[in-house]
Amino acid sequence: MKALVAPDYVPLDQVTVTDHPTPTPGPDQVLIKVEAASLNPLDLMLITGGAKENFPAEHPLVVGMDAAGTVVEVGENVTLYSAGDPVLAFTGGSAGAVAEYTMASPGPMLARRPGGLDSLHAAAIPESGLTAVNLLRAVRPTADESVLVVGATGGIGIFAVQFAHAVGARVIATSTDEDVEYLRGLGADDTVDYKRTDVVEEVLRLAPDGLDVVIDLVNSGEGLASTARAVRPGGRLVSPLYGPADLGRDVESVYIGSFQAQPGELDDLAARAADGRLRVEIGARYPFANAPQAVKDFATKHIRGKVVVTIP
Repeated sequence: MKALVAPDYVPLDQVTVTDHPTPTPGPDQVLIKVEAASLNPLDLMLITGGAKENFPAEHPLVVGMDAAGTVVEVGENVTLYSAGDPVLAFTGGSAGAVAEYTMASPGPMLARRPGGLDSLHAAAIPESGLTAVNLLRAVRPTADESVLVVGATGGIGIFAVQFAHAVGARVIATSTDEDVEYLRGLGADDTVDYKRTDVVEEVLRLAPDGLDVVIDLVNSGEGLASTARAVRPGGRLVSPLYGPADLGRDVESVYIGSFQAQPGELDDLAARAADGRLRVEIGARYPFANAPQAVKDFATKHIRGKVVVTIP
């Protein structure tokens, strides 16, 4: 089969679409004919080795972890899926997704794709959608609380804004001029221009006593201590990255690291996307032959939402 491959830890411009062995499903796996795959920030770090201490890669590395397609073969222990089932999956460490075929394991990281949800949008859901679910679960904002989403136009941020709005929270989202109306359409009550203003100072102008919750999808390490200044005493800050346990004030810090999906969560995200309750943003779409360019653009350009590669 053809796949987007990094032969070793390499610069991003050295990944190529090349021949790679077609995976064979084990007893508890399914083989998927991929129709679309999306990129995530971790994919870039796996290519370059930027995450090798926590997430070492095996080489050659097939890039990607989010896929949508059709089951073509099932392992001998698989009973819940059959050849011909349309699915979406987070493949994790089992197989790369930007390829003609990939593998997944039945469980919370694999779901049937409902009618009304095309493979392009389905591929944009798993990692970002499930991470956003984990972030909101960690801090549980309520209808009487305020939430800042830093990185609101990224793949995770777009879902986080919608989820916080859905529980009735007041949502403030970081933005640029061109994204303001879009974010308001997702449910943001206010926006803060991160290019023209100091985000924390502007947030404190809007909410002088600070916010109940900050979801920071951009900063890590000591950078989170700065963001925490926007949180009221007794509030919460949550990040998918890592930072100091003590933020220097009375703020609870929660770092979720690798997300954990609960049974039914990916199915629920797919169902909500299919019937329009959840908006999925495709910021850029590339044909399979241009997948190396997709990687470079994802790393260097401001793209609202997800970068998706379509695979014939």
